[in-house]
Amino acid sequence: MTDPLLRMSGMDKHFPGVQALTEAELEVLPGEVHVLLGENGAGKSTLMKILCGQYAADAGEVVFAGRTVQPSGPLEAERLGLVMIHQELNLVPGLTVAENIYLGHEPTSGGLIGDRSMAAGARDLLQRLKCDIDPGLPVAELSVAEQQLVEIARALQRQARLLVMDEPSAALSDTEIEALFAVIRDLVDDGVPVIYISHRMPEIFAIGDRVTVMRDGHTVGTRKVSETGVAELIKMMVGRTIAERVPKREVVLGEVVLEVDGLSGAPFAQPISLSIHAGEILGVAGLMGSGRTELARAIFGADPIDAGTVSVAGRPLSGHSPAESIAAGLGFLTEDRKQQGLVLQCSVTENISLTSLGEVSRAGVIDLGAEKELARNEVDRLHIRVASLDQELINLSGGNQQKVVLARWLAARCRVLLFDEPTRGIDVGAKAEIYELMGELVEHGVAILLISSEMPELVGLSDRVAVMHEGSLQGILPRSEVTQERILELAVAVGKHLGTEPARC
Repeated sequence: MTDPLLRMSGMDKHFPGVQALTEAELEVLPGEVHVLLGENGAGKSTLMKILCGQYAADAGEVVFAGRTVQPSGPLEAERLGLVMIHQELNLVPGLTVAENIYLGHEPTSGGLIGDRSMAAGARDLLQRLKCDIDPGLPVAELSVAEQQLVEIARALQRQARLLVMDEPSAALSDTEIEALFAVIRDLVDDGVPVIYISHRMPEIFAIGDRVTVMRDGHTVGTRKVSETGVAELIKMMVGRTIAERVPKREVVLGEVVLEVDGLSGAPFAQPISLSIHAGEILGVAGLMGSGRTELARAIFGADPIDAGTVSVAGRPLSGHSPAESIAAGLGFLTEDRKQQGLVLQCSVTENISLTSLGEVSRAGVIDLGAEKELARNEVDRLHIRVASLDQELINLSGGNQQKVVLARWLAARCRVLLFDEPTRGIDVGAKAEIYELMGELVEHGVAILLISSEMPELVGLSDRVAVMHEGSLQGILPRSEVTQERILELAVAVGKHLGTEPARC
């Protein structure tokens, strides 16, 4: 067997109230894509941040290219050739592509930055990635996929010998993911092995050579991708078997609790009308740019509309604002939880109670004990992993942050919930918990509008599926007609337009 390029052994890391790693191990071979898999909070990111100098380990040894190393910071790690591309891209929007690629490593001549040589070098690096982005463009004008390539080009400029990619496909379309995979294969062929962190099972088998599974800060084991399967990996991740099918609870539907009538505005090509019954999950499908998120934001009052009405339990929302929507019992779990759904510097308690302050206040003053009790009930209900209720959100894993957003709306006792990609970036164990929670909610008469890019999720959970295409509602499929093929036909505007009448059934 080839000697490992990287060996991490006996890695321990403790944070206040949390043992993040306990004797964790990882070996990466030259010339491979090594997938790192595990539930949110399993220790994957902590292990990689130790490798790339962002954290110092409490114990353990890191051997890279035959040498024991202990990077004191990211810059030292980069000098060793250890480069990490984070899920939240670290680019400066106002700088050009070339300036971002060379940031902190600008070529100079006579004490002046050589803009021409920087642009030429950036162009060469991008061409190596088979990319024709103009080095002079501001990064703010690029798509997420193009920004991802700029990050990779920057890693190459740093002469990366091992590249860590944390959830690189989270915001990419299927076509963009295929292009990213082609770049990764070229990197590996050029002698730059990749550690690839992902929650998406299909990606593991599409791009990985070997996979290491972590659970609760421990390394469970390593498998060749060609010699394992989804069921085994899931069992390794969660310590139990989870059925791959998405469980659908059969619920007797009640009265209409959300009605949207003639909603129109800038994002929509035509007025949109739909309704959702108590106990129903209405899925919303569509390709990127179809208007799914814009629809949810317009319903909630986060974006302005030109005309139309939104009614909750038969009462129109006159002011069309988030405050009025929340007061009426409408909750919105946004697609971007960090930018739009959470206050990262505030505590778990403060984030959960945000929409329920009236309930925990006395004469306009927050009852801190009542607030803590409300938060504790939801943390226990959703099995949120926290060191304490006072822990800042920024220190929680992505999956636990998502659960905090859910906890906020559950605490507010909403009658209607708008879920925009609720399981994006969530591991299979956390997904199963969220699916179970959705089942409990609809059994208690809550109506859910579910926006999802995952077809099995939409097909498995939805009572009906509304399909968007370029700002238009192409049709609403009854459960008997909900298939991946039929959804895609409407999503790309192939086949008959079904109209919106079924939404009023």
